[in-house]
Amino acid sequence: MIHVKSLPRTPRHSLSLQQLIDNACEEAAVYKKHSIDGVIIENMHDLPYVTADKCTPEVVAVMTRVCREVKQVMGDTPCGVQILAAMNKEAIATAFAAGLQFIRCESYVYSHIADEGFMNACSGDLLRYRKAIGAEDILVFADIKKKHCSHAVTNDIDIKQTAEAAKFFLADGVIVTGLKTGHAPNFSDVEQALIIGSYFKKNGVWSNDLDEERMKRLFDKLNSLQ
Repeated sequence: MIHVKSLPRTPRHSLSLQQLIDNACEEAAVYKKHSIDGVIIENMHDLPYVTADKCTPEVVAVMTRVCREVKQVMGDTPCGVQILAAMNKEAIATAFAAGLQFIRCESYVYSHIADEGFMNACSGDLLRYRKAIGAEDILVFADIKKKHCSHAVTNDIDIKQTAEAAKFFLADGVIVTGLKTGHAPNFSDVEQALIIGSYFKKNGVWSNDLDEERMKRLFDKLNSLQ
């Protein structure tokens, strides 16, 4: 996970465009060095998040530029993007322009209440948009029963049913998270892959810089199990 530093207009923004790019590319180089299977580029420092109806042009412009530069560093390693909060069409456009392989999508199926407000399901509009711009090679990985959210409105629908709905609505994969960032999911719900973000940062805190020693320890452990 590459957490791009705060973008222009956001409350914590302080870096120039080139500094944003350099920081993201430095992290990408570390991931590339350790042969990571793939990376997601995300604007997680843009606190507090706004929803897509409040998205301003520089968000897509800067994320596209950063993503393009990161992709150059990562080479053939699959790269994806998530733009918070729930800027899923914007993520498709960014991935398409930057040559990425996938997006991470919030609120793909079933509505829920997030800390940014009520989130409606978006799959129908999103895939029609992907089709319209000729970006069907961009995969959509859908968060289900997403972290930092209340799912009371769908508490009669379990995670398996939600995953089945996402599959029925043509998601290319689903993402299962814990209750909040840095907390592991229920591993009985996980089948094929893990997203590791916070663990790779100093002291396991997502907003800190990368800790290469933590990465090395994890990869050494994984390699010993193979």
